[in-house]
Amino acid sequence: MNTHLMIWSVFLFFFSMSYTTYAQQDSIVGYWLNKSKDAKIEIFKKENNWYYGRLVWLKDSLDVEGEPKKDVNNPEPSLRNRPLKDMILLKEFSKDRKQYTGGTIYDPQNGKTYSCKIRFKDRNTLIIRGYVGVPLFGRTTTWSRTSVKLEK
Repeated sequence: MNTHLMIWSVFLFFFSMSYTTYAQQDSIVGYWLNKSKDAKIEIFKKENNWYYGRLVWLKDSLDVEGEPKKDVNNPEPSLRNRPLKDMILLKEFSKDRKQYTGGTIYDPQNGKTYSCKIRFKDRNTLIIRGYVGVPLFGRTTTWSRTSVKLEK
């Protein structure tokens, strides 16, 4: 009887340790495709425990002149010449229970930065809510997880 109890105790200990390790992983970290599947964003965590998202791939990465697309819609003229690839689109998110809050999202299509909240729809789908002022006044989109790093 004591042997069985000892075996179960060891099993439960290792099971709880593996579950804790799994639960502590930052499941938002990784590669995500936007809704139209023409851009890939890498979400990563910095040492300051904030999450960021970098644009790592564009389906149409070149402009009409064959040059890498630039941030031409940025309201700051000095930034309009920077390339879109490797641009940080998501900034300074913190994990707040089941969602990521406190950060901003930059939309290079219109050159605007919005407050933003991110949450999971399911393990492989993010719901991204960009807004001005309060979340009621905003736009929602979804991103899907992808494991393949696309290059172009």
